[in-house]
Parts: sequence; C-alpha cells; structure tokens
Amino acid sequence: MNAPSLQALRSAVEHPIERIAGAIASGVLVLCDHAANTIPPEYGSLGMPPAELARHIGYDIGAAMVARRLAARLDAPALLTDFSRLLIDPNRGLDDPTLVMRLSDGAIVPGNARVDEDEIARRIARFYRPYDAAITAAIEASLAEGIAPVIVSIHSFTPVWRGRPRPWEVAVLWDADPRLPVPLIEALRAGGGLTVGDNEPYDGALAGDVIARHATARGLANALIEVRQDLIADATGAAAWGDRLAEVIAPLIPALSATGVVHHPSRAVSREPPLRLA
Repeated sequence: MNAPSLQALRSAVEHPIERIAGAIASGVLVLCDHAANTIPPEYGSLGMPPAELARHIGYDIGAAMVARRLAARLDAPALLTDFSRLLIDPNRGLDDPTLVMRLSDGAIVPGNARVDEDEIARRIARFYRPYDAAITAAIEASLAEGIAPVIVSIHSFTPVWRGRPRPWEVAVLWDADPRLPVPLIEALRAGGGLTVGDNEPYDGALAGDVIARHATARGLANALIEVRQDLIADATGAAAWGDRLAEVIAPLIPALSATGVVHHPSRAVSREPPLRLA
C-alpha cells in the first residue's frame, strides 16, 4: 500500500465530516469513525512521518471504502470522519484516557506529547463535536419520519497484532442488544469459508463509544463490524466486502426496523474500557 502524499495528509479540514446522502426509508445509518488520516495544516503532521500516518494508527485502513460501498448498496445515509484518529478519537468517551493518543502501537506522537486541556477542548470542538452532532441529527431525522434507524459502524483491524496472526476475516462487536449482531454473525458464518469473530478481537461493550452514545442509549439496533485490513486495503477488496456485507444485512433490516426502539442495559456500565486500537 502506497503512503499518501504529505500534501494529501495536510489538506485542510474545513468540514470534518464526509456526508453521504441516502434514503431515510432504508432504515439504516452507516458510520465510519476512523475513515481518514487527514490532518489540517496548522498541526503539521503531528510530528509523524507520512509512512506512520498511513498505518493503522492514523486511520482504519480500507474502512471508508467499505462504508461508502455498503451505503450505496443499501441506499442508506452515511457519515464518515475526515480527520485522523491521532488528532482525537471520536469513538471514545470524553473521559477516556485514549481520547488523544500520545503513544500508539509503539509510535510516539510528538504533536500530542504535551497536549493540554485547552488544546483537547479545541479538538473536541473542531472535530469530535461536529461528528457527534451530525450523528444525532441523522438519527433524529429518521425518528421524525417514524423510522428507528439501524446503526452499522464500519471499522477495520490489523491482520497481525503483537506478532500473532489474527484468524478472523470479519468480526461483529456488540454490547447487549442482540437484534442485529446475532443474525448477522449467523448469516456471515452460513456463507461458508469465513472465520467470524463474535466480540473478537475486541469486546463491543465500550463505555462512551459512538455505539454506546448513539445506539445503545437510544435503544436502536446496532452492530460494529470490523473487517481485516489486508482484505480491504485496495478498492477491489473493499468493494467486494461492501457488497458481501450488504447482501447479509439487507434481508435483516425489515424485521429489525419493525422492532423499533428497545433498550438493553449496557454491559459496559461497570467495566473498565478495553484498549481498542486496530
């Protein structure tokens, strides 16, 4: 995979969200929390070489392409971040110590080494809050039409972690609401040839993350889907996985939409948040 140019990495982030139009009637809202490794000019490159920003520490490799394809196939609206997770991680609660990473998978982030509360507040206002508000607005627009949207969040994970190969091609992470995850895992496994993670390699019960804030808190059916990065690092692989996910998700939506809002108490309430990076 070629490293992006420094010019691309330093492109201005005037609007830190990529919005994809879709039909509210689809009953789905697609999210991608770590879609880009873009850093605005005033932050330079956070002191990171382009090759480091091109790794999983800068963004979820391939996830944006999968999210766009999935949204297109489902005719669903989608929201994707347009800033690097190294600036601030929108998939963390505001009190999470990994909100702004100073050390990420062995790489020191010089631009974050001395970040203070005022700078964190600026990043929250400029990057975190707009994405959060856009999700809220999209959900409320659906609810206003009498549709409880199913939330599907697309992420990706590294094929090897700390020297150990990961056997899963795809994983479904979830907290306590089984409505989408259970039939989704069954459908993926029924297709044959896949090792499907069920809350592996990460547990989906993460206090304060996007799913917790916007889906669990509102009683909306949801799943966080992780696809292994080597399978989606190019456009061909990402399109194939977007299609594959659409084929298994689409038949599940009518029944899920019919259930509406159902609250399931989170498993994350009394748990220490797990480290989730790539």
